[in-house]
Amino acid sequence: MRWKLLLRPGWLALTLAVFGFAVLCYTVLAPWQFDRHTSRSEQNAAVEASFTEQPRPLEEVLPAGQRPDRETEWRRVLIEGTYLPEHETIARLRTVQGEPAFEVLTPLRTTSGRIVLINRGYLRPEGGNVPSYAAPPTGVVRVEARLRTDEVDPQRRTPFADASTQGKLHTYVVNSSTVGQATGLDIAPGYAQLTEDQPGVLNPLPLPTLEAGPYFSYALQWVAFGTMAILGWAYFTVRELKPGGVLSEGRPGHNRESRRRKSVAELLAEAEEEEEQTAAQTTDVVASGRGSGDRDSGAR
Repeated sequence: MRWKLLLRPGWLALTLAVFGFAVLCYTVLAPWQFDRHTSRSEQNAAVEASFTEQPRPLEEVLPAGQRPDRETEWRRVLIEGTYLPEHETIARLRTVQGEPAFEVLTPLRTTSGRIVLINRGYLRPEGGNVPSYAAPPTGVVRVEARLRTDEVDPQRRTPFADASTQGKLHTYVVNSSTVGQATGLDIAPGYAQLTEDQPGVLNPLPLPTLEAGPYFSYALQWVAFGTMAILGWAYFTVRELKPGGVLSEGRPGHNRESRRRKSVAELLAEAEEEEEQTAAQTTDVVASGRGSGDRDSGAR
């Protein structure tokens, strides 16, 4: 009979909220942070491995038709071909080392006829505009770059060119498909990020720091939060089912009025009533003292 008290609407709502939060922690929030930790670890391993591996021709690392993935991203490749500066695009609203920047994207047609999007590096804005910068070299060049996967714009914004960009094509993400649609070129998936001292490089983009980040600890925290919520629910359930608990109110023989806490208004009313009683008693005592004094004077 005592466990039927847990079927009260208020307690059922609390139970649903607690277990819903715990399930959210275990199935969504913690796995999300674990995935971020795994992705960061794989990225760090790939970047670290690229320091010791020798660069290889693009066709060997990434055959035509394939796109960069976790296994090939950050690999150093050698690309030989000709820049196409007439299709150059500026990536806007970028952040490099904590400061705003533009990135210059120039397609390059390889000697095999494949078109690859090259990220030549970044520029710092001047008055909010793209500063002047060196054009890519003409003729056939041989560059070393790191493969990167395409970025994704959740808002799916399209590139544009107008008076605010001085007629230069601007895009919001570094994405080969987006640039290809805007320029009319059949650009291969992914892009290549130039390293230092390469033909056409501007300010080379820095590599990510090789740190694991806080994601693993965040995941453990979400697991702990879900566990604490369940343990707290169990503790209060057991405590409230005991005699004198909130759930015991309404049982036969239970004095609910004696267990109910008084509100602030009730406490203030009681205090005011006590003050009035004290004042009345004081008045009676004073009046009684004056009456005795008058009788004494009449006797004399």
